[in-house]
Amino acid sequence: MDNSIIPYGRQFISEEDIQAVISNLKSDYLTQGPLIKEFEDKFAEYIGSKYAVAVSNGTAALHLAAMALNVSEGSNVITTPITFVASANCVRFCGGNVWFADIDPHTYTLSIESVEELILSKPKGFFSGIIPVDFAGYAIDLEKFRALADKYNLWIIEDACHAPGAYFIDSNQVNQRCGNGNLSDMSVFSFHPVKHIATGEGGMITTNSLELYQKLMSLRTHGIVKNEGAYTNTLAEAIGHQYNETQVTWPGWYMEMQQLGYNYRLTDFQAALGISQLARAAENLERRKAIALKYKEAFEGKKWLKGQSGFVEGHAYHLYIIEVENRLGLYNYLKEHKIFAQVHYIPAHTMPYYKDLGYKSGDFPASEAYYGQCLSLPMYPTLTDAEQDRVINTIAHFYE
Repeated sequence: MDNSIIPYGRQFISEEDIQAVISNLKSDYLTQGPLIKEFEDKFAEYIGSKYAVAVSNGTAALHLAAMALNVSEGSNVITTPITFVASANCVRFCGGNVWFADIDPHTYTLSIESVEELILSKPKGFFSGIIPVDFAGYAIDLEKFRALADKYNLWIIEDACHAPGAYFIDSNQVNQRCGNGNLSDMSVFSFHPVKHIATGEGGMITTNSLELYQKLMSLRTHGIVKNEGAYTNTLAEAIGHQYNETQVTWPGWYMEMQQLGYNYRLTDFQAALGISQLARAAENLERRKAIALKYKEAFEGKKWLKGQSGFVEGHAYHLYIIEVENRLGLYNYLKEHKIFAQVHYIPAHTMPYYKDLGYKSGDFPASEAYYGQCLSLPMYPTLTDAEQDRVINTIAHFYE
């Protein structure tokens, strides 16, 4: 009997990945080198956006996106309770207020009806923006959210950390890839080891706005600008006491800190790994879809099943979720058999930090009902057919 551990997620590091990192470690750059821009350009091409900004992690991506949109004290931003807390925390980092809205119980993503109901419950102009999440890899219908945002003059940050390669089909029958910038102001991605593309830690912000791109590039590096067309000091101030009126060029050392930013940069060896991983992103996504289809077919019609991710066109399947009777019992039974399922997520509004801000259990019934019975099953490209059979059979044995 196979007693090896099966985690819910696992990075896939190939020999090509290893050689790419080794090659960079032997180069002249470990950080701020040419591979950062190469990774950004290739990721933007993959997603379909005009611009991409690589950062140190997905949380940093959310924080900088919120900063670039001027979230500050008094800003009111809507997001979902069913997400990793960083989706909400980025607003708090900037001093803004987080407002949760309930989820759609079928897609597990932010309910547009709940969002509009919340907007209408407050005075005109009360809200600044929305942070919808492509939860588990399900591409939320941003066409509908864009129309809602435009109706109430709101911006959108799409949290696509679970969804590189995912898409939905819009009203014109066009595939809208998550993060392509057509329907959001910015989108954010994560390169944590269990995500589709792993760089250890790392993240990316995509946008089609040149203005936002330039702000992000500055905020990523301490708020520093190194572009003579954007300098606010005079040339005399830049050169100092040796200034000569005949001098017409800016010295190569000069730069300006124009706002308070952060050191949220990615390293070159992480970018090297990201570039290598990106080369097989499509292949790995197909494997995730095959795993999802097998789960769907195995569980369909079972009496103990309350819901599941299913097989949805455009889904990226970062997670495969089932909703079940006796979730705790199943979780412990799988653990006894060295299958480590996970729960995504404890509703953010029930966390002590957000409860201290006025939220309480019972505020969002659909989110809390989902949390009471959800379980994320093993889902990663190197999960073998035999391992998946073991997961499926162990679940069946528990309910038998």
